[in-house]
Order: sequence, then C-alpha cells, then structure tokens
Amino acid sequence: MKILGIDPGSRTTGYGIIQFQGPNKPLVFIEAAAIKLGQGEMAERLATLFDTINDVVTQHKPDVVAVEQVFVHKSVTSALKLGQARGVAICAAARHNIPLVEYAPRRIKQAVVGSGGAEKSQVGHMIKVLLNLKECPQADAGDALAVALCHAHTQMGYTVSKKDSWRHYDRKTLRETD
Repeated sequence: MKILGIDPGSRTTGYGIIQFQGPNKPLVFIEAAAIKLGQGEMAERLATLFDTINDVVTQHKPDVVAVEQVFVHKSVTSALKLGQARGVAICAAARHNIPLVEYAPRRIKQAVVGSGGAEKSQVGHMIKVLLNLKECPQADAGDALAVALCHAHTQMGYTVSKKDSWRHYDRKTLRETD
C-alpha cells in the first residue's frame, strides 16, 4: 500500500510518500518534500498547492492519503488559512477518488515516537530510524512522513512501545550522530 502523508500549511505544506508492504516487512521511503507557497495572495497559494498535490497524486498513485487534522490555533485568522490549505489538499486527493484518513497531531506523535507530547526533533529522529534515512528530513516533509507512518502503524495495529521509544535512547549519542 502506497501512503501519501500531508502536513497542510498556508505558507509551506509538506508531503511524504511511503510504501507499506505489510506486517513484519520494512517500510519503504519513496519521496518527501516541502511545497513552498510563499507570501503572495492566498488564492494563488491555494492554487499552487492544489496543482502540486494533484501532480504528486498523478505521478505516484497512492492507495490512501493521510492528512494531519487541524488543531486549535490562538489566532482565528491562522486557523482559517490552515483550514483552507487543508481543504485544498484534501480536494486535490479526492479528485482522484483516493480514500482519505485523518489523524490528530498527538496520535501521530504517539504512533511514531511513543509519546503524544513528543518534540519535533524526536519525531524527526524516529522517522530517520524507521525509514532508514541517512539524515532527518526537513521539518514540513518530516511531519508529512510522520502522518504516513502513523497510518502504516495503524494498519499494522502497532504503535511504538515504551521500550522502543525515544526515551530509551541516549540523547547525547543521538545529537552526535545527527
């Protein structure tokens, strides 16, 4: 199963694609990137986002799209813009009749790191480990890969256990290897 994860944003939207081959088989990294939407008019940014997600879906033909749910922002304006970007990304995927799933940010962190309150650096490191990458992915692309990993782990009925979680790694050693 090919999974497209999307981390929506009004200025930068991340996407990541992985291949889930089934339980007890390695997850395969395919592609991840950040779509820089800039600071222009919102309508132009949304059109760019739609076109890019549409192109990614056309090229990679994912079996499912996993999107991070919106969490409550302090700023109503920011929340509305994020909602618009999220809606456009969902619409681009829906145009291809691809099933869509949504995950809350805490659920994503729980699935990838083992703690719903994990920091971005912890999530990035676990993505690097779980997908056997040479380096941690860029923030927005990494967040999208985390969404895709969350869906893969959900399909396996698996979440990172406490013994496998970040807390059991030597943080000093990790900083030296990153």
